[in-house]
Amino acid sequence: MTVTQTTRITRDDLEAKFREVAGDVDDQAERARPTLLSGAVAGVTGAVLLAYLIGRRGGRRRSAVVEIRRI
Repeated sequence: MTVTQTTRITRDDLEAKFREVAGDVDDQAERARPTLLSGAVAGVTGAVLLAYLIGRRGGRRRSAVVEIRRI
């Protein structure tokens, strides 16, 4: 199947097509930004909470128990 093209592709044609594609990509990025931002905030919050809980547990395991008695 051979296709012959009678007109040449010009620089203006290429620029117009690239602008069209870039516009679509920019639109999709703008729509996805809030979702990605909320996911990133949730991930950072989860990581900080996990680090806190692991550190707290480790501190309890390594801490000495001191008993004070009155004589």
